[in-house]
Amino acid sequence: MNLGALFQNKALIAGLAAWLIAQIIKMPLDYLRTGRWNWALLITTGGMPSSHSSLMTGTVLGIGLYDGFDSPVFALGVAITMIVTYDAAGVRRQAGIHAQRINLLFDELLHGHPVTERDLREVLGHTPLEVIGGILLGLIVATVQWLIWK
Repeated sequence: MNLGALFQNKALIAGLAAWLIAQIIKMPLDYLRTGRWNWALLITTGGMPSSHSSLMTGTVLGIGLYDGFDSPVFALGVAITMIVTYDAAGVRRQAGIHAQRINLLFDELLHGHPVTERDLREVLGHTPLEVIGGILLGLIVATVQWLIWK
């Protein structure tokens, strides 16, 4: 097994670069919105842009650019990307909304008493705009990489 080949996989590098950039730019974008730094955004889900969407879009576009848009692997990548982006804006977003409501219910039921229950994570998914932002970032990163590293 040649691990060095991983560092030559241009499609993988495009996807991982898009993911990393998405995770990093979440912090300043959140700071502009809230006025405070949230370092946890480097390793958590949710926020603008969607790093899941960036990762998948960057990887799939990289596959298309380097291996061909007629490749069966590209077709599979598009299908998986559609599932991931739908899940990010749909199922995971709804799970986050449910967590908000359950946390509110706990607060109302236990108002005035110390709460020892751990809150559920409320930022699980993405708004459609966050997913679109992730898709655009993935497209940009993979295209720029391809232009530089053909």
